[in-house]
Amino acid sequence: MVVGEAAAAGNEMSLSNMVLGFYEEAERERYWPEDNAGDGSDEEGSSTGGNNAESRAFWQEQHSQLHEALAKTSSAESRIRADTDDAVTQMRATSGGVCSSCSGRASGCRGCALRFVAERLRDAGYNSAICRSKWSRAMDIPSGEHTYVDVVVPTKSGKAVRVLIELNFRAEFDMARGGAEYKSLVAALPEVFVGRTEKLKAVIKVMCAAAKQCARENNMHMAPWRKHRYMEAKWLSTPERVSPGTGTGAAVPVGSPEKQPKFRASMLTLDFGGRTAVEVV
Repeated sequence: MVVGEAAAAGNEMSLSNMVLGFYEEAERERYWPEDNAGDGSDEEGSSTGGNNAESRAFWQEQHSQLHEALAKTSSAESRIRADTDDAVTQMRATSGGVCSSCSGRASGCRGCALRFVAERLRDAGYNSAICRSKWSRAMDIPSGEHTYVDVVVPTKSGKAVRVLIELNFRAEFDMARGGAEYKSLVAALPEVFVGRTEKLKAVIKVMCAAAKQCARENNMHMAPWRKHRYMEAKWLSTPERVSPGTGTGAAVPVGSPEKQPKFRASMLTLDFGGRTAVEVV
């Protein structure tokens, strides 16, 4: 867990999991009353059970697909991950935590952690920013909003590519009533996700299919915030992208990631490792 101070973050996520677990239990009782709990069907298909060959084959396939999706990493992603890990390590080692504008309140620790990581990446020469995505309510999912960090990387072709950073990635897929197979998949996720949108899409597809199967096997209704469309909206809808600002915590709009300028590298900006430290428009 890397949101603010470890203790505050743990309490915050424990409370979040408890609340989600309460709602999932309520949903289960609504859609699966005790007198019908053993009929083996739900609104999204019949239960397959957790012990037969079909179920085992499904979970083996999900583990394989998840491993394949996470294994695909470009050199740019590897560099950003290394610098993100350094920022997280520095954040953990900061005496008194990294909370500033929130005065150490647990409700603000995530925002302070995101700002800290985004600032450290920007100091390292990346075009990093804090992204805030919002989506409207639909027939099958509720409205919501989510905040994370991204880095825009210029390519040789001149096209900008986004690398997304989620500091609490594993926790985003925790399920209070998840079965052993589902929890095993969650445990295989990185605590901090760093990757392009294609990688994230593949991981979300695997985890949402697993959540659906888990709901079937445990006779639970599929909670709307577990659905594929909702999970994609968190990270893949067009966000408001704002700079991490200065030490005062100020944020300045820097535009949509869909309309990034083309970058060229000045020879004066190359360090001896061959990596561009500053992008020049």
